[in-house]
Amino acid sequence: MNDQAIRTGELAAGAPRVLGIAPQLLVDDLDSSVEYYRSRLGFQVEFIYEGFYASVSRDGCEIHLKHATKVVEDRQNRKTNEHLDAAIQVTGIDALYQEMQDRGAAILKPLELRPWNVRDFYIEDPDGYILCFGEQA
Repeated sequence: MNDQAIRTGELAAGAPRVLGIAPQLLVDDLDSSVEYYRSRLGFQVEFIYEGFYASVSRDGCEIHLKHATKVVEDRQNRKTNEHLDAAIQVTGIDALYQEMQDRGAAILKPLELRPWNVRDFYIEDPDGYILCFGEQA
């Protein structure tokens, strides 16, 4: 298979494909994190397992949440240096940005065009994770 076929998604029948990825974020309070993703970001709850693990999704994209200890200093360093925890490709970025504002999501960086030709904005969740929602301009 050549590079062009890979870029355009022309895979041979039966060829392995990556169908999705679900980052696992460590959270202090599983219930409040699940509620934030549901009410502020418009995700659906896929499951909650034994009160310590959950999956939320939107349009087929999942994020897993796990109740566990995390290092506060690491979270602050990531925020200070704008290290993203997830970059989420979307369509309809203007409507999504308005929706997130209307829902009261914590917007760290407003919607704008970046030098790499992507319009994006950053959201911070209750545990300090930074999610970037972006659309190719």
